[in-house]
Amino acid sequence: MDNEIHVPVLLKESMEYLVNKKEGSYFDGTLGFGGHFSHILNLTGSKSRVVGTDKDIKAFNYCIKKFENDNRARIYNAPFTEIDIISKIEFIDKFDGIFADLGVSSFQLDDKDSGFTYREDTVLDLRMDKSSGIPAYEVLNSLPEGEIASILFNYGEEKKSRLIARRIVEFRSTEKIMRTGQLRGIIAKLVPPKFEADMLSRVFQALRIYVNNELEELKSFLASSVKRLGKGGRIVVISYHSLEDRIVKEFFKYENLECVCPPGTPICICGKERTLNIITRKPVTPSDEEIKINRRARSAKLRAAEKI
Repeated sequence: MDNEIHVPVLLKESMEYLVNKKEGSYFDGTLGFGGHFSHILNLTGSKSRVVGTDKDIKAFNYCIKKFENDNRARIYNAPFTEIDIISKIEFIDKFDGIFADLGVSSFQLDDKDSGFTYREDTVLDLRMDKSSGIPAYEVLNSLPEGEIASILFNYGEEKKSRLIARRIVEFRSTEKIMRTGQLRGIIAKLVPPKFEADMLSRVFQALRIYVNNELEELKSFLASSVKRLGKGGRIVVISYHSLEDRIVKEFFKYENLECVCPPGTPICICGKERTLNIITRKPVTPSDEEIKINRRARSAKLRAAEKI
């Protein structure tokens, strides 16, 4: 059943980098349906504590039931940006490992009711937490053409963002856009059938990132995480597109620096301290064998760093 819901990506590699203390405290900020979380528990001892968070209420309810008999598991229906608050609730000053898999689960992508799929005609929502924020259909029905184009270009790296935005505004002038089928119909008229899925993927990615404020939340999570890591603790992040990976890469790179003074400054005056040692100089990617088993793993990139 678990494998039907979600196949953990880069599982072996992420556990090797993350778990280096058997009786430790670990934080999984993207609990999902417990794939990586289960293995953290399997690799740690009876005195360990493993905290998991997820904004998706279905994932939360599933994991509450799944891990109800393991008193080491602490599960919260919350975004990973609340790591500071949750660590205080749990009386955990420092974690030995912090993990995040930034991908959308297979269940969310395939479940019609979740509103993430473009393969079925369903409400165009795309929010991880359905109780907060605004759904994607409100974005498409209310924002000016230029802002919609910017969202598609900046978050989806879609080259035809202006054309798509123009067609969306034309469509909504006679009919409100409420469902994934309507957006798919707009896209289908702009590209040949063989390119339709790729464009849809970029458009849906852009809208999902925007409505969930994913990039800003990632930056906030990383900043909080480095403060919550104990000495020798590891942070492991799996990303799936260049925007996320660039943020993780640049954050690790900055925290690895001892000085950020302008070139030519005779003595250091910035006061910058090096906090992380980068473990993965290049991102770790799935093997050909893993991609054959789980095609959705093909774009995954894992980066890891250790607290100094």
